[in-house]
Amino acid sequence: MRMTARRIRLPRLRGLLEGPRIALALRTAIAAALAWYLAPYVPLAEDDYSYYAPLGVLVSMYPTLAGSARSGMQTLVGLAVGIALGFGGIAVTWLGAPGIVALALVVGVGVWLGGIASLGAGRDWVAMAGLFVLLLGGATPEEFSLSYIVTMAFGVAVGLLVNLVLFPPLYLRQAAARLSHLRDAVAGHLHDVADAVAQHRISSDQLAGIVSDLRTTVEEVTQAVEDAHESSRANPRARGHIEERDLNSRRLHALERTVFSVRDLADVLARADEEGTSPERALKPLTAAIHAVAELVAEPAGTERAAELLRAADQALADYTAVLDAAPTATGPTAVPSDVASELTAAVCLRRMIDASRPFV
Repeated sequence: MRMTARRIRLPRLRGLLEGPRIALALRTAIAAALAWYLAPYVPLAEDDYSYYAPLGVLVSMYPTLAGSARSGMQTLVGLAVGIALGFGGIAVTWLGAPGIVALALVVGVGVWLGGIASLGAGRDWVAMAGLFVLLLGGATPEEFSLSYIVTMAFGVAVGLLVNLVLFPPLYLRQAAARLSHLRDAVAGHLHDVADAVAQHRISSDQLAGIVSDLRTTVEEVTQAVEDAHESSRANPRARGHIEERDLNSRRLHALERTVFSVRDLADVLARADEEGTSPERALKPLTAAIHAVAELVAEPAGTERAAELLRAADQALADYTAVLDAAPTATGPTAVPSDVASELTAAVCLRRMIDASRPFV
């Protein structure tokens, strides 16, 4: 039974119940507790600043191992820049400037330096670290600064170690599932388009809604695949999953091509409807061709039925183009009737969809 395509909608609280999120919370809690317990033994750091160790864990714990390493390093670089900025503020007060002027300079310059895109997660820490050094450094800002950055670095290291040891996340299967949801959504929308063509109820608003839903879904799935790829970087659990990662990439590329063609098909059908050039003679074969392509798109890769569906889609498209070839030509040596032109464009869109699915048969 065919199901009408619906946009993938995730309940707002669903993310709280997902396994990866719960696992991230548990890893972060364990790492923060471990960092707090070991912080007093960190060399070159004062015990009074042990609370910066679990803070270092928090800034470094990302859903992926590579993301955690990147965020941790960027934060430490931002802290280093901020500490230098804080000493600059202290120097301003030594030169006789009021403290409020030094504070304004540190905050202003810190926020300005936060515009450096390469600092990444460390951008927000520049002004904060400078402010901490200026206001909390006291009579020995160098001791505070050393303890601050060393303890934070220790927390980052603990976070990375825990993320590495305690089942580092690998999101390849989740990405594959999202790709399957996208595949089903594309196929369902194609069936909807075919039904609309068959029943003479093509609506520009409906087609625009289909295009909008697909665009949003593709963006969400693309992000999921990118997250899965990042989760495999430097991840020991990724060994033996290279083919799965590559398959996700190829599936995403094929589905992006298919969605692009669906958008083109929807556009040409909408324009034909607005211009009153919707064809009558090719209505049935066009409907059959769209349904056949939808069935091919919906079939998982590598099944025996996929080969049959590919042949059926090729035949349905051939039947449709045969009707187009028999269409009368317009006056003039190169003129093409507007309805035939739209039909030819529709045929090209369907051919691109078939070709995108062909490597997975």
